[in-house]
Amino acid sequence: MGADRSDPDPRQRENKKLKRGFGLLAVLGVVLVLAGLVGLVYANVATLTSMFLFGWLLLIGGVVGLVQAVQSRGTGHFWLAVIVAAINLAAGFVVLRRPEATAEALTMFAALLFLTGGVFRLVGSLVVRGTNFGVSLVQGAFGILLGFLILSNWPGNSLYVIGIFFSLALLFDGLSLLALGLGARRILGLVSDDDGAAAPGAADGTREAAGKGPASDQEQTNN
Repeated sequence: MGADRSDPDPRQRENKKLKRGFGLLAVLGVVLVLAGLVGLVYANVATLTSMFLFGWLLLIGGVVGLVQAVQSRGTGHFWLAVIVAAINLAAGFVVLRRPEATAEALTMFAALLFLTGGVFRLVGSLVVRGTNFGVSLVQGAFGILLGFLILSNWPGNSLYVIGIFFSLALLFDGLSLLALGLGARRILGLVSDDDGAAAPGAADGTREAAGKGPASDQEQTNN
C-alpha cells in the first residue's frame, strides 16, 4: 500500500511528458521566429545561406543516390539512378561555386512561377465564377503583380528576394509551432486541473463507502 501511494499517477506522468514535449516545440517556434526576423533584416545573408543549404542538400542527395545505385546494381533502374545522382552532384557543385548566379536563376524562376500561377488563377476565376470568385481573383492579380515587381528589378533584387521568401517561411512556421506548443500546454494544464479537482471527490466517496461497509455488516450480524 505504501509503494502504491508513493508512485505518482501514470496520467500525471504522461501529462508532464507531453507538456515537456510541447514546451520544446514552443521553444523551437521561438527560435524559428527569431531566425525569420533576423533573415528579414539581413535578407542578402539569408539568400546566400539558403543557397549554401540548397547546394549541400543536393550534394548529400547525390551521394546517397549514388550509394543506393551501387547497391542496386544489376537491376533495371541502375543507370537511371546513376544519372539522377550525377545530376544532383553536379547541381550541388554549381550552386556552391556560384551562389549569386543560382540566386538569380531561382529569382527568375520564382517570378515566372508567380506570373503563370497568377494568370491561370485569374482566368480560372473569371471562367468558373465559383463561390470563392473574389478571393481567387485577388490572389491571381496579386500573383501577377508580384511577378512583374520581381522581374522589373531583376537581377539586382536576386540577392534579397529568395532571402525574404526563406525568412518569411521560417517566421510563419515558427509562429505556427509556437501557437501549437502554447495551446497544447494550456489544454494539458486545464485537463490536469480538472483531474486534480475530481480526485478529492472520488477519495471522499471511497471513504464514505468504506465507512458504510462495516456498519451494514454489523447490522446484518445483530439481526
